Amino acid sequence: MEVNSKKKEFIVAIQGERGSYSEVAATRLLGDKVTLRCCERFEEVFKLTAESDAQYCLIPLENSLSGSIHKNYDLLLRHKLKITREINLQIKHNLITMPGVSFKEISTVFSHPVALDQCDRFFEKFPGLVKRSAYDTSGSVKRIMEENLRDCAAIAGKQAAEYYGGNIVMKEIQDNKENFTRFVLLGRELETRKKADKTSIAFSFGNAAGALFKCLSVFALRDIDLTKIESRPIHGRPWEYLFYLDFLGNTGQESTLKALDHLRELTEFLEILGCYPRDASHEKKGM
Repeated sequence: MEVNSKKKEFIVAIQGERGSYSEVAATRLLGDKVTLRCCERFEEVFKLTAESDAQYCLIPLENSLSGSIHKNYDLLLRHKLKITREINLQIKHNLITMPGVSFKEISTVFSHPVALDQCDRFFEKFPGLVKRSAYDTSGSVKRIMEENLRDCAAIAGKQAAEYYGGNIVMKEIQDNKENFTRFVLLGRELETRKKADKTSIAFSFGNAAGALFKCLSVFALRDIDLTKIESRPIHGRPWEYLFYLDFLGNTGQESTLKALDHLRELTEFLEILGCYPRDASHEKKGM
């Protein structure tokens, strides 16, 4: 099955409320005809998709500043979902209040812990503001609007302010303007699109001298470009690791097939997590 956003409407599970960065990423990938299933926890998002209550889910895998979201790597393999698309979304944090509230009235700021951390310089400039963690950026806007919290603000994207009718009192307060989150669209089946040029895999191997070097050499020998490698502990096997790897190539290409066949000979476990079109926007040139 191949995603075609022009022909049908999709039920997509996301973590967070309406107006979230996840919703923006979903609509950019699939268009406006998306029915969202909003969940509080990532575990719920994966479960809805794995149990066919949603056709797809869209989750963040990594941020250009804070790094990988390790829990989602673990959940991806546990629920046996496959990556079908990706998008790199620029994150712009704004300070949002109820309409008519001025900055000097604010005493407390709600947001997701990562968003709060990414606005450290803002809080250094205004040390009197109290930070309060929440499970979601857009959910923080929803809360201050629904509970009429006139002495509170939320940090979220402009789409959250638009959806809940909030007022942006300060724009783009994040420390670093080069702030991007890589979102992936997950489904239950492996979808290999004609324009797919990126593949994600997971593998593990026995503890032996030079084992990782040998595994990575299967790609170097065939001039296959690796774009990411991530290790995660294997539960129940202390100090042993599972590796997640992204590389440029389609699983239908001869060089990719040979590399994967070679890798199978060197590993105890190998799983293809997806073959999909890469989002080359916002990539640093010359890497």
